[in-house]
Amino acid sequence: MSASMEEKQEAAAELVVNGVNVSQLFETVASVRGTPGATRFRFRAHNRWLGGGRSRTTVGGAAAAPDVRLQSETSVGREGESSALPGLGAGANPVEYVLAALAGCMTTSLVYYAAAQGIEIEEVESEYEGDLDLRGFLGVKEDMRNGYDGLRVTFRVKADAPEEKIRELVELAQRRSPVFDILTNPVPVEVRLKK
Repeated sequence: MSASMEEKQEAAAELVVNGVNVSQLFETVASVRGTPGATRFRFRAHNRWLGGGRSRTTVGGAAAAPDVRLQSETSVGREGESSALPGLGAGANPVEYVLAALAGCMTTSLVYYAAAQGIEIEEVESEYEGDLDLRGFLGVKEDMRNGYDGLRVTFRVKADAPEEKIRELVELAQRRSPVFDILTNPVPVEVRLKK
């Protein structure tokens, strides 16, 4: 069975380079230019402590701020872009990995400091959200930041300790987490091209 003329024209109109549907990418950029309010996205992650230094983070549910879901939840492990960009929602994208890194590091920091103080933890869960405007990344608005313009973290800790002590542990997790430090203090980054 041969493809119809319409299907052939549609296929010819799609330009794919490096596995990226460039035609769709340019359509996305044009859409972003035309509707700037639809360019803000909220990325989410959920972390659950599994014991010791182990936890599991799921990411996804990226939403056009505030509530239109674009991608289903996935465990961190494979990179991809959300369905908002021509990446087919193949897995966690790099900005979701940032949330996952923060989640794992803060959870581990909290649990280790609790252990050092003899506080027994039953459960730790935390939620992470970050807002990002695609106009910076897509080069539509040069004075716009490319990354998150804010992150929010919420902990739920069940432990044999008063609430005041649990708050102290959450503060320690912030002060001692290397990833929290990386995100909240400028880090010099040198990029080179190897010959």
